[in-house]
Order: sequence, then structure tokens, then C-alpha cells
Amino acid sequence: MKKLGLIGYPISHSFSKKFYLEKFERENITDIHYDLYPIEDISDFPSLYERDPAFYGFNVTIPHKRNVMQFLNEFSPEAAEIDAVNCVQVRWQGGKPFLKGFNTDAFGFEQSLRPLLTPQHMSALVLGNGGAAQSVFYVLGKLGIDFKIVSRSSNKGDLTYHDLTEDIIASHKLLINCSPVGTFPNVLDAPDIPYDGIGSAHLLYDLIYNPEETTFLKKGKERGAAIKNGHEMLIFQAEKNWEIWNQEGG
Repeated sequence: MKKLGLIGYPISHSFSKKFYLEKFERENITDIHYDLYPIEDISDFPSLYERDPAFYGFNVTIPHKRNVMQFLNEFSPEAAEIDAVNCVQVRWQGGKPFLKGFNTDAFGFEQSLRPLLTPQHMSALVLGNGGAAQSVFYVLGKLGIDFKIVSRSSNKGDLTYHDLTEDIIASHKLLINCSPVGTFPNVLDAPDIPYDGIGSAHLLYDLIYNPEETTFLKKGKERGAAIKNGHEMLIFQAEKNWEIWNQEGG
């Protein structure tokens, strides 16, 4: 039986495991198992696939999207540019594992965002500068959308939250939350921005998918903005992972 899995730490809940197990049942796929592998120290990662050649792919989540790269033999162009990996393809060559890293976060975000864009969404504010934001920066650059990074520290972005005014919000019609603020169970929290600058021409995108509608999105919707959460991005990403793992040769 082939094996797939998610590595990260901690792994308290997993969209990925639920998605793939439901997919296997729905599509009557019986020769593959998907499980969670909470790895605190990334140095333990090779012991998984070196001991068990049934592994042919992994998902990677925080905090290992960058430190897993030291074990990989090759990278897709977007993974190399973003400098983060969330999908690993495992192949065996001459009795040795060959690992290639991909970043399907970027693919999922682009596929989810692109249909929502209008010409007025060509100037964005990205809230947060952590690992989740790197794929967003890559996609915005690819789409030719000017953006500024909003961070808590002045040396980690273009603007701090204290710098933001209603006018700045009003002049950037695309607002993307890449911070964890508002994630379950802290569902009443929201990024500290002047929401009164938001109007009906705005699009608010939140990478968070639990809760389905964050306070950030609610505040945007109350002011007439279009809103989108990160659930569809995850579905696009997960399907792309599946495609990568099952490319010919796997």
C-alpha cells in the first residue's frame, strides 16, 4: 500500500487528512493511505521515508515549510523562488530516495483569487509577513499587482498597523489577511486596521478558513466589500498535490 502524509508540529487538526480520506472513499481509491506525522524536530523527517519506501509524497505545514528544504534534491521553480515547500514528491532511484519540493500554496491562492479580480484590484495591502504570506507575494508579483506589506514591526514590512489610515485603506482595494489573527478559537479577533476605509469596490481575502467567515471578512461585508476565505485555496492546493504525487513515474 502506498503512503502519503502531513508533517508539521503541532498538528491538532488537518484539512488535508480529511480531504484525502474523503477523496479516497468517494473515488474508490483503496491502495493509498494518508496519515498525520507530528514531527517537532525536522531532523526526524528522513527516518519516515528511509525506513518505509511505501511513502511517495508528503504535505508540509508549519513550522517546517522552509527547514524541510535541506533534505530535498530538487525544487520546482515557484518553490525555489518562494523559498518554501508545502508538497514533497518522493521517488526511488537506484534504491535511494529522490525528493522534489513544490509550493502548491501559490497555485491554490492564484486559482482562488484570479476570478475575483477586477481592474480596480491592482493595488493591495498584505497583512502579515510570515510563511503564509510568501506565496501571496509571489502570486501578486506574477499577476502584476502592486502591494505593500503591513507588519507589526517597521523592519519587516512597508507599513506598520499604526501607519494605516482610512485613506490608505481606501486607496488599496485588495486586502489580504495572511496573519493568524481571527483563527479559531479566537474568532472575535481581527487585524487592527481602519475598517471605515473599506467600501463596495474592495475585495477582502482571508487565508483563514476556520471560522468560515472571520471578523475581518464580516467587517468588510458590512461595508459592501466582496469577501473570500481560504477554503477554496486549500482545495485547489490539495488537488494539485494529488496531481504531483501521481505524475508518471510515481
